[in-house]
Amino acid sequence: MRKPAYILGLKEINKIPIAIGTLVGGKGANLGELFRIDGIQVPEGFCVTTEVYKAIIANNPALNSLLDQLAKLKADNRKEISETSAAIRKAIEETAIPKGVEQEITSHLEQLGLTNAYAVRSSATAEDLPTASFAGQQDTYLNIIGKEAILQYISQCWASLFTERAVIYRIQNGFNHRKVYLSVVVQKMVFPQAAGILFTADPVTSNRKLASIDASFGLGEALVAGLVNPDIYKVRNGRIIDKKISAKKLAIYAQKEGGTKEQEIEQEQQQKQTLTDEQILQLEHIGRKIEAHFGRPQDIEWCLADDTFYIVQSRPITTLYPVPVANDPENHVYLSVGHQQMMTDAMKPLGLAFWLLTTPAFMRTAGGRLFVDVTQMLASPANRENVVNRLGKFDPLIKDALTTIIDRDFIKSIPDDKNDQSLIKGKAPADYQILKDYDPAIVADLIRNSQASIEALKQNIQTKSGTALFDFILEDIQQLKKRLSDPQSFGVIMTSMNAAAWINEKIQEWLGEKNVADTLAQSAPNNITSEMGLELLDVTDVARPYPEVIEYLSRTQFDKDESFFDELAKLDGGEETRDAISAYLNKYGMRCAGEIDITRTRWSEKPTTLVPMILSHLKNFERGAGKRKFEQGQQEALKKEQELLHSLRQLPDGEQKASATKRMIDLVRNFAGYREYPKYAMVNCYFIYKQALLKEAEQLVQAHIIHEKEDIYYLCFEELREVVRTNELDYQVISQRKEEYKIYEKLTPPRVITSDGEIIAGKYNREDLPAEAIVGLAVSSGIIEGRARVILNMEDADLEAGDILVTTFTDPSWTPLFVSIKGLVTEVGGLMTHGAVIAREYGLPAVVGVENATKLIKDGQRIRVHGTEGYIEIL
Repeated sequence: MRKPAYILGLKEINKIPIAIGTLVGGKGANLGELFRIDGIQVPEGFCVTTEVYKAIIANNPALNSLLDQLAKLKADNRKEISETSAAIRKAIEETAIPKGVEQEITSHLEQLGLTNAYAVRSSATAEDLPTASFAGQQDTYLNIIGKEAILQYISQCWASLFTERAVIYRIQNGFNHRKVYLSVVVQKMVFPQAAGILFTADPVTSNRKLASIDASFGLGEALVAGLVNPDIYKVRNGRIIDKKISAKKLAIYAQKEGGTKEQEIEQEQQQKQTLTDEQILQLEHIGRKIEAHFGRPQDIEWCLADDTFYIVQSRPITTLYPVPVANDPENHVYLSVGHQQMMTDAMKPLGLAFWLLTTPAFMRTAGGRLFVDVTQMLASPANRENVVNRLGKFDPLIKDALTTIIDRDFIKSIPDDKNDQSLIKGKAPADYQILKDYDPAIVADLIRNSQASIEALKQNIQTKSGTALFDFILEDIQQLKKRLSDPQSFGVIMTSMNAAAWINEKIQEWLGEKNVADTLAQSAPNNITSEMGLELLDVTDVARPYPEVIEYLSRTQFDKDESFFDELAKLDGGEETRDAISAYLNKYGMRCAGEIDITRTRWSEKPTTLVPMILSHLKNFERGAGKRKFEQGQQEALKKEQELLHSLRQLPDGEQKASATKRMIDLVRNFAGYREYPKYAMVNCYFIYKQALLKEAEQLVQAHIIHEKEDIYYLCFEELREVVRTNELDYQVISQRKEEYKIYEKLTPPRVITSDGEIIAGKYNREDLPAEAIVGLAVSSGIIEGRARVILNMEDADLEAGDILVTTFTDPSWTPLFVSIKGLVTEVGGLMTHGAVIAREYGLPAVVGVENATKLIKDGQRIRVHGTEGYIEIL
């Protein structure tokens, strides 16, 4: 049996042929790796491995009992966490280090020099991971002299695994306290004249080509502890492009007898540049060398002593958003598709693959999201302004970001005769027409043809299996793409949008009223999404007279989907309720949150998703509310139309103005509702494809190729086709992609990112608003006050009539909640995204594109939403 490795020299670490991170933790593993890089100076030392920590806690019943108590606590049990973690720290510090281990530590100290000063630093196994940094969670002790002191601080490092902040961080990030082990790094002390941090990618903008250096005098602890404002230097491609020299009033220095002390810096030195320009460039060069070795941007701790840079730590920067990969070394600009589609969550590989198959635009994937490469559109001087203005109409933040990029000359201009215009034309059918005729039969025909195609797909796909199914789906997607870009369908949508824009512009000019088209669009016919919200009120009315049914729904568990309908049918009124929900699911069951990702669980697959909304409707509405709401919207639209036409007739050329406005109102009324239909049809097709693919997945599970049906979600379309054809799969691919997806889920995608990795955050250029206003984009008129309900997951919605919904984004699946609320605020969205369209349809004041709305507005706060002007006030 292999003897446990208790102590490892830093230089030995990478000669050990096992998963080294589990022995020496993230910091220890990275330090060992740094010794392999030519020309990088690292102070010598050794690691007390996790095997020692395991031995310390293994034979300690009292300690294990405390760990059991800690495992039961949640992050908000602050008092219990504080008491239990303090008891654990005390128990660890009082446990003696085994004699054999103590002898090994003494031996290593003798080799390095017993009288030297050392840094004693914690290195956890859950530290410096790609998913979570854990930086600063455990303790570091500097300038420790003498064997007894070093042994004492090793015990304190182990204990620091259970500081309150480290315990809470693990709970919040889902790490098991018993599965995180601690190694201790004992490293020769460097006594620096200066120290700091080097980021090989700018931590503010994420630009991978811009290194950022923080530097201050003395030990780096003053900087880490926030006692001093450091100098900040920015370096790009070996050139210093920015310097901020701070007044550095304090430094921390090592004392001769051990330990550290704060010291005031002499007046004349406070404003002095910490590093010379030559040293700044030398440090950036070292950073690039380390980054190249690790293969990703690094957060590097450095010390400068006797004009030599020592590296005392390097860890991956975990907060950077991945950069879409281009096929050439040129500069590129990417726009987030999720911000256009109101779905900024990470998607699984099969979801990404289907979206790429369905869309005509030139796309890249990064961080589990889709981005469209707009470089070529912006490269054309003639086309540039048109593209920026068109995008800005829907999302001003994107317009501002793109304007910033254009002003920098980041993209080379290409003469228009050499520019590939096909990418631009891919946005819309070239032959679509703005319709002058407002015959509603056009919309009815489009819907009828789409439904016929969906029915044909349902029938035809049933006869397909194996690779023939994949060929069939690819062929059907081509037909779906044709329908999605049908010139007449596109013409209907553009006609209503242009008519609404015309009305808003002219009525503001003629009558001084803003955004009146919002009211005129209320309860427009043929809006499949708003109908879905109102029809759930009708389903609620079926359940309403039956107390047993209501009681059953109130205690429904969300993991009981298999038996949900069977149990429901046994109750008085249960069959009627079951039939009403089933009919609703037959029409809308393919919808769900994040529906553009084919892998997401649909309502038909989990009917209990609807239960909280039904219960909310029972609480907030009386019978017949669906019909009343629709009629009320119609009446408000008609009343607004009559008021406008009457006011216009009083003006010079009044009859002419009223006549032109009436024609535009009719275009909005007849065509605005259709805007939601193409996506409904696409999601319908997606669900049919998905059901067929899951049947193939069942075969793969039975053949023991995959473990569960949902494993296919982690393969892209062609990979899955190949697995079905060969019945072969390296399961490591699935495992690796599951881990990647967990990382991607935690990332926030940017609206605009460049090929340098720089995130360009646009701004609203508004000076006409109150000082405390939270600014966004006005998408649905009106002013409303109410209680803010900050809801991140639709299933957690506990709304009361009059609440204002505040969330990251909404897609069609959120529509049933819209009937309960009085206003809407979202972080993502534009003028024509789902939330905006339905808010106008229901007459809800709405502001979208509000950066960090769910953090700036607290759940339960009273707020005022200015839907006409585009801002929110916290009352």
